[in-house]
Amino acid sequence: MTAPSTVVAAGVVCWRMSGDKVRVLLVHRGNRGDISLPKGKLELRESLPEAAVRETLEETGLAVTLGAPLGETEYPLPTGRDKIVYYWAAEATAAAIASSNFIPSFEVTSTEWVTVKAARAKLSYERDVEIIDRFAARVESNTLRTFAVIALRHGKAVLASSWTGPDSSRPLEHAGIEEARAAARAIAAYRPTKLISSTAARCISTIEPLATILGLDVKATAAISQDAHEDGVGNVHRVVSKRVAKRETAVLCSHGPVLPDIIDEIAGCAGSPCGAELRHASSLATGDFAVVHLSVADPTAGIVAVEVHSPAQA
Repeated sequence: MTAPSTVVAAGVVCWRMSGDKVRVLLVHRGNRGDISLPKGKLELRESLPEAAVRETLEETGLAVTLGAPLGETEYPLPTGRDKIVYYWAAEATAAAIASSNFIPSFEVTSTEWVTVKAARAKLSYERDVEIIDRFAARVESNTLRTFAVIALRHGKAVLASSWTGPDSSRPLEHAGIEEARAAARAIAAYRPTKLISSTAARCISTIEPLATILGLDVKATAAISQDAHEDGVGNVHRVVSKRVAKRETAVLCSHGPVLPDIIDEIAGCAGSPCGAELRHASSLATGDFAVVHLSVADPTAGIVAVEVHSPAQA
């Protein structure tokens, strides 16, 4: 957790292919007289993924989808406060570039697509060069283009002790509804194309706000439900292995006791050991989600990155 006085920001290394060359987007800031990467501070109650996408759109005119995270930089500001910036790789598709509405402003006077080598020479700050170096490592390892399996824990539900109906029919509390809305806004930054939920009402209600944002249907299945898990008839392997084989970003909304199985199956499909980072990803609070990134080129070559978000706490 960052200190209250820390300024938190989010940004991207926006990239595209030009022939067989990877090019990245730099922004020229007139008000600061520097060249850097698209980024900006979080707004009130905004999650990191939301801020990264919003700031990129505002500064470059490009609507991007987040790929795998590239880590963060931390440095002191002239005011004496610390600033931490979280970065993701984000591919600018041909459609995004064609529909870009960049307008020069006092803050960002121009943008420039350059090679990775040129970016290292042009960037004003060594901390940005470090992010470009991490990005270049992804290019070299052929893990730049990724997809994600996102494990979402349902929002806070009415207590079982105060519910007289079947456990699977327990609804979300008001706090759970707010958690679902916050998670939806954050997960939308990754633009999943498939939404899968446990058949439990609390899970379906949690993923519905995301379905509304994306205009997608939700597929409900007992295979990742808590009832099936407790009865020993769940089939997490089938659901996860199919999503990995599809190589498209998907969300699985499930329950606390089922999440470790989901994360274990993702790790097994990727050929990665289930270490501390993945154990943390499987121990989510209500409304939290974990994003496990895999390589489109070879999903079995190991997990590229893992991130965990608590958007309701932003």
